[in-house]
Amino acid sequence: MRAGDSAGAHRARRRQRLQALVLVAPFCLAYLVLFIYPTLKMLQLSFTSAPLIGDGAFVGLANYRRLLIDHLFQESVFHTGYFVLLTVLPTTLLGLAIALMVTRLRGWLQSLVLACFFLPYILPVTVVTLIWQWLLDLQFGIAQHAIRLFDGDGVAVFKNPAWAMPMVAFVTIWWTNGFNVLLFIAGLRNISPDYYDAASLDGAGRLQRFRHITWPLIWPVTALVLTIQLILQLKIFDQVYLLTQGGPFNSTYVLVQVIYRQAFVLNHGGYGATIAVVLFAIIAVLSVLQYQVLRVRDTP
Repeated sequence: MRAGDSAGAHRARRRQRLQALVLVAPFCLAYLVLFIYPTLKMLQLSFTSAPLIGDGAFVGLANYRRLLIDHLFQESVFHTGYFVLLTVLPTTLLGLAIALMVTRLRGWLQSLVLACFFLPYILPVTVVTLIWQWLLDLQFGIAQHAIRLFDGDGVAVFKNPAWAMPMVAFVTIWWTNGFNVLLFIAGLRNISPDYYDAASLDGAGRLQRFRHITWPLIWPVTALVLTIQLILQLKIFDQVYLLTQGGPFNSTYVLVQVIYRQAFVLNHGGYGATIAVVLFAIIAVLSVLQYQVLRVRDTP
């Protein structure tokens, strides 16, 4: 009887493994076809002189050595880092601040305010860039009135090297911050009101409640938002391409735009793949470093 029970349990485990394999197989297949194979192909291309489509001669590390003397690539690394500094931390802090304000509202007013902040996020990038090109137009843009308060005169912001990248960053924050707000609101709603009631009974003020209750409990969501924003902003392309085309004077040229230029404009598929590999490595390294920093932050 025990042998029969053992055989039956063994068959049940085999059925469970088969069911698990059937359920996991579509994802694994899609992952291999859509991610692993293109990644390996990109790595292979980076060691060749291949065009965008077709084979090329093996050149070893020549493409990587070329990066050391490619001034446009080096400038694009700096510009991408500058854009990350202008967007990742500001949009995270702004999203948290807006979420804290929205959660203090009630009823239809809360829904209306939240919808206003989230509405830009559902717009396509082409619509977003057209809106801001109209608003910031030197002759007719109503946003020029605000610029005159700081500069004293109108500024063609997307044609001015000092203004172009900060304005692209501003448009990006305006466009994408609604998603961050939703994440923070979800995190804030998971904090039990009992914590705040107990702190109020102990005489804790609003700042103390935020410092000792809200901030520690909202930190996992903050870490998530920081990680998502870091990865997204390192891959910035659409806004820059539509608003400035990398100008003026290459002052907004970013890494993905260099990849696009080399691979799709100049038909240098091998060299474009090399830059893509470098960007992939930068994203991976920075993500790991950020994870380590956040893990240290969570360690008591």
